[in-house]
Amino acid sequence: MEMRARLSRIVEVIDAHGLKDVPRSWAQQIEGKLWDLQFTGADGVARAFYVTASGRRLVVVRIFVKKTQETPKRERDLAFKRARGVM
Repeated sequence: MEMRARLSRIVEVIDAHGLKDVPRSWAQQIEGKLWDLQFTGADGVARAFYVTASGRRLVVVRIFVKKTQETPKRERDLAFKRARGVM
């Protein structure tokens, strides 16, 4: 529940101020139009992969809690696959 609250807060900030004002510690470009938001909670570090669509729309294509230092390849591949369906 804590992770959802943190993601909700990040989305509120993005909605109010736009992606340009999101702190670099929250968002990073993965590749091309695929980006990710990182946030922490009691369960660890979570990542939400997203792409921007037409207008001011942001589409989250995959959210998961990281269990290891590196992002698993299958998570990244799934995010890319879903992102292609949005772009």
